[in-house]
Amino acid sequence: MEPRLFDLDFQLLHDALLTLIAVITLFFFASYFFFNPVREFLKKRQDRIKGEIEEASANKAEAEALKAEYEKKLASIDKEAEAILSEARKKAVANENSIVAKAKEEASGIIARANTEAELEKQKVADDVKKEMINVASALAERVIGEKMDTDVQDHLVEDTLKEIGDSTWLS
Repeated sequence: MEPRLFDLDFQLLHDALLTLIAVITLFFFASYFFFNPVREFLKKRQDRIKGEIEEASANKAEAEALKAEYEKKLASIDKEAEAILSEARKKAVANENSIVAKAKEEASGIIARANTEAELEKQKVADDVKKEMINVASALAERVIGEKMDTDVQDHLVEDTLKEIGDSTWLS
């Protein structure tokens, strides 16, 4: 037997070829049963993470939209509150004016009643003065004439006296 380089003989080549076939078979077997499930697991995980990122982006966009909407509502609430306060002020001013108008109306009514009462009192005093004048005139006439007068004569004398004097003279 001749010496060979690296001792390459048929048995070694055969063993190397069988080992290579076994390694390739083992690779495909491992790839099919181990690597493919791992790849599928990683692919599912990648898809899930991608979906969660997209969902988070959508949620963030929705949250920003809600934030903008709430800020807009807050601004409109401030405007609405100002409008409500303005309306309340207007109602208060109108109510105040109404109360003042009613008070003025009541005051003028009170003044009118007081004037009416004063006129009635004045009339009553005038009637009392007329009666007193009648009594005084009757008493004087009785003394002058010396006889008793009946009511018709008294009334006639008072009427004549009042016509001569005039209403304005004795009232003032």
